[in-house]
Amino acid sequence: MKKLNQKLAVIQTKLKAKKSSYNSFGKYYFRKAEDILEAAKPFLIENSVSITITEEVIPGYTVPIVKSTAIISDGENSIQATAVVGVDLNQKGMQTAQQFGAASTYGKKYALGNLFLIDDTEDADATNTHGRASQIVNKAKAKMTEDQYKKAIEFIKGGGAINAIESKYTVTPDQKSGLTRIKISN
Repeated sequence: MKKLNQKLAVIQTKLKAKKSSYNSFGKYYFRKAEDILEAAKPFLIENSVSITITEEVIPGYTVPIVKSTAIISDGENSIQATAVVGVDLNQKGMQTAQQFGAASTYGKKYALGNLFLIDDTEDADATNTHGRASQIVNKAKAKMTEDQYKKAIEFIKGGGAINAIESKYTVTPDQKSGLTRIKISN
């Protein structure tokens, strides 16, 4: 019988999650957590595994933080991946429940993406500039300070992606190596 990590590797290799939703403002297609779950369903019985998602609000921050955890289990062992998302309480036109719901949906999507190794850089909502391309091109990336590196480590431990850090800061090869080791050990 295959070990859970072997079963997960098969799913990670074969899973194809379609981008079923369209953003008419940004003119791009994107995938939702539901798309990933729908793509994963055929693998569940075939590999004798189940997938669950848990969420918790992490206290102690100036904005509410939602931690989403995607878990694959074979009934005896489990492997999990997380994503941490801030709740935008200043989002216009949304009630508080909708603001938390939006953060929850986003967190679930990225926790599942982390579990199944779905590359978020291919998804337009990760790369869309919403018409600010010239502003972004002209903005130079700052070198990562020691304090920022410590925050980056916590971000990675929480399920964050290294490319998100690299999009904001100039990361040295040593810093990237350290972040990669942390990502792999999580």
